[in-house]
Amino acid sequence: MDDKSIVDLYWQRSENAILETQTKYGGYCYSIAYNVLASNEDAEESVNDTYLAAWNQLPPHRPSVLATFLGRITRNISISKWRTRSAHKRGGGEIVLALEELGDCVAGRQNIESAYIRKEAVAAFNCFLDTLSPVERNVFLRRYWFLDSIADIAKSFGFTQGKVKSMLHRIRTKLRAQFAQEDFV
Repeated sequence: MDDKSIVDLYWQRSENAILETQTKYGGYCYSIAYNVLASNEDAEESVNDTYLAAWNQLPPHRPSVLATFLGRITRNISISKWRTRSAHKRGGGEIVLALEELGDCVAGRQNIESAYIRKEAVAAFNCFLDTLSPVERNVFLRRYWFLDSIADIAKSFGFTQGKVKSMLHRIRTKLRAQFAQEDFV
């Protein structure tokens, strides 16, 4: 079933919307959740929470790209669950490593003075992504958006882990330089 038909099911408040979403995007959402949480049970719970959140947000929202919409919900729910879990214990998943790697590149000021600065930073980040080659952009997003492990990225692109680490290091260096030039660091 295509995305528009699935969204229409949500707008009709049909329970088949959840079943169709699970069929088409269940594995995708599970992969995102598992990369953050490193736990089958927590990942499954996050995916189920994603379906509930989608049910509650559709309508009034009508996403243009359902996969991105569901991926964002899953990622946010999973990170929230990870933060709650790690408040008691540290570790698990790729999130710690990925966030530490990116931390010194995009760490903002303690007090962001206005939404304008944040909007400008987002625009600068999007411009930065546009400067990357398609492979670099995909590797970067797989690591820092989907929180895939270095080994998984290397395997899917046919690279060595060293090449992926080196590529990510070069991209972070470029990002740091661009953000310093834009005065966001």
